[in-house]
Amino acid sequence: MRVVVLTGAGISAESGLSTFRDSGGLWEGHDPMQVATPEAYDDDPGLVQRFYDERRAALARVRPNAAHDALARLEARLGEDLLVVTQNVDDLHERAGSARVHHIHGRLRSAWCTTCDERHPWDGPLGDRPPCPWCGEATLRPDIVWFGEIPYGMDLVERALGECDLFVSIGTSGVVYPAAAFVHWARGTTLELNLEPSAGASDFAESRQGPASRLVPAWVNELLGEGPGTST
Repeated sequence: MRVVVLTGAGISAESGLSTFRDSGGLWEGHDPMQVATPEAYDDDPGLVQRFYDERRAALARVRPNAAHDALARLEARLGEDLLVVTQNVDDLHERAGSARVHHIHGRLRSAWCTTCDERHPWDGPLGDRPPCPWCGEATLRPDIVWFGEIPYGMDLVERALGECDLFVSIGTSGVVYPAAAFVHWARGTTLELNLEPSAGASDFAESRQGPASRLVPAWVNELLGEGPGTST
């Protein structure tokens, strides 16, 4: 069985990372248009760099939860027949043990040099304008796909969805495109696991509600025949 799993902010929220926007429409106290667009970076690169420096530091203080662990366990069984496509820029999937993870919105622990187009693993701050390890220019920016930019590797994602037997969406709002359209691109059956029904819940063959740390391990157990599942 070939499985594609899409994960969003809801799977990492239980690890202590903020979801994309709070009830006031803000992203960790900021208007997303002030910290997540190329124009915002051009207008105030210091603000944008500090914002992502703070997020990078926060990432070091959290750990994967049971949902991340369950997907790593599923990969151990399915191998190349599982692909995790994530909207998240954290590395909690990888730290849980998943290797087949595709980040369509980039990675927080990566820096992109806009001069030489090289990308580098990065854990420290970028706000003090460090030089690029490759070309030496002080033109590193967060390796994050901002509003108005094209998500990474969509050809890979579209191909995987067209070949999958099962598509599962976990912890997503169902309003951010192109990810919100994945349910329509999937060839196989579809399942949503979310804290509450997403904006696109009715497009799935089945939708289950509850915290990811409970729903995902139960679903993995059910798929692998290792224990009771859940439909609540």
